[in-house]
Amino acid sequence: MSLEWVPPFQLFDLLSASCKLGPHFPSWLRTQNRLSELDISNSEISDVLPDWFWNVTSTVNTLSISNNRIKGTLPNLSSTFERFSNIDMSSNCFEGSIPQLPYDVQWLDLSNNKLSRSISLLCTVGTELLLLDLSNNSLSGGLPNCWAQWKSLAVLNLENNRFSGQIPNSFGSLRSIRTLHLRNNNLTGELPLSFKNCTSLRFIDLAKNRLSGKIPEWIGGSLPNLIVLNLGSNRFSGGISPKLCQLKNIQILDLSSNNMLGVVPRCVGSFIAMTKKGSLVIAHNYSFTDYDNCSYFNCMPTNASYVDRALVKWKAREFDFKSTLGLVKSIDLSSNKLSGEIPEEVIDLVELVSLNLSRNNLTRLIPARIGQLKSLEVLDLSRNQLFGEIPASLVEISDLSVLDLSDNNLSGKIPQGTQLQSFNIDSYKGNPALYGLPLSKKCSEDKIKQDSPTHNIEEKIQQYGNDTWFYVSVALGFIVGFGECVELYYSTTHGDMPISNS
Repeated sequence: MSLEWVPPFQLFDLLSASCKLGPHFPSWLRTQNRLSELDISNSEISDVLPDWFWNVTSTVNTLSISNNRIKGTLPNLSSTFERFSNIDMSSNCFEGSIPQLPYDVQWLDLSNNKLSRSISLLCTVGTELLLLDLSNNSLSGGLPNCWAQWKSLAVLNLENNRFSGQIPNSFGSLRSIRTLHLRNNNLTGELPLSFKNCTSLRFIDLAKNRLSGKIPEWIGGSLPNLIVLNLGSNRFSGGISPKLCQLKNIQILDLSSNNMLGVVPRCVGSFIAMTKKGSLVIAHNYSFTDYDNCSYFNCMPTNASYVDRALVKWKAREFDFKSTLGLVKSIDLSSNKLSGEIPEEVIDLVELVSLNLSRNNLTRLIPARIGQLKSLEVLDLSRNQLFGEIPASLVEISDLSVLDLSDNNLSGKIPQGTQLQSFNIDSYKGNPALYGLPLSKKCSEDKIKQDSPTHNIEEKIQQYGNDTWFYVSVALGFIVGFGECVELYYSTTHGDMPISNS
């Protein structure tokens, strides 16, 4: 196609996602001045945004240029779009600060870029904002205090930036908020009490900050719709309140790497969602319809969806779940100072997929009925003070793929079963009184059996295999032949024994 080509038509919608338009912006695009929706995402464009591009978008209400390698800075966008917009510029190489934005923007995704500095200009955005995703940038400074103006905001993702300071109390005005990602920043202080008002919250991820204080008791009663609660890798202290057990819909609970004290509440068996098959959908679907600027050609609503993602941690690895997130049911209380026993009520959570209680001060026995957790794939009880034998029922968990019982005081023989013997010895090390495969240390009864004459004969037969029969045959032949010679000699010298016919 010639670079000078001028199309003899005007498009209302241009949906060219995943088409190979790059590496430069197609020059013919500049002739289109009636576009309502423009999607050139994932089109292998690695160009700088040309000045004429913003003239093309003046009539656009839905724009997606995501998943390219577009460079440069973003200009003032407040006057670029004539009416409210759904803007997705994520996963590019934009630099600089957040620009002034269209007042009526409803869906704004600038994630996975190289944007920096503060986000104070966000406060110029109007009240219709539904989704704001600025994750995976280098944005810094404090969070602004203008959240009260966005009564309809449902998704807020600011994770993996450099924000600091406390979470503003105005967050409590987000009555429609369903998903809140503030993970991996430098936020400090306690959780604001105003969060009690965010009763629609289903997903909270505040991990990897410097938040402190006690985990509020009111989370259990005030946020009944929570499916995911991740407060890991902070500085929370105090005990785990039994009131958290009111979270009937919780599927992922992560309080790991804090300074939590006390015991694991027995009421964990009340996490109803972990006892039932199936999952709660963690996705958001929205429609955008610009009825004020409707024409014969573009009066259909524009649909958009947002699917949450979560990281489930085991040791130094984090497993990223997105499309299958709803199927994951996990409890992670690792790397705290919890004491006491593993409550028997945990066994009621029969759909639990991952249980991590490692790096605590837990004592007593592993529950004998742990094998009833048939859906368990990850079990980490390492670095505690558990004692007694490994329950025999553990061999009944056929899907168990990750097991760590190391660095406890466990004793006795590792239960025999293909599943438990298939794990590396690292899964059992640090338990001096533990023996049996896959450990090289054998129990006394195995050693007696190994040293017995019968066992030695069997071992020799197994060692030489079919060749043994050759040596046995030679030995028998020698014995028979030798016997006949003795018989012949005796009869010849004494004369009173009949000579064999052979």
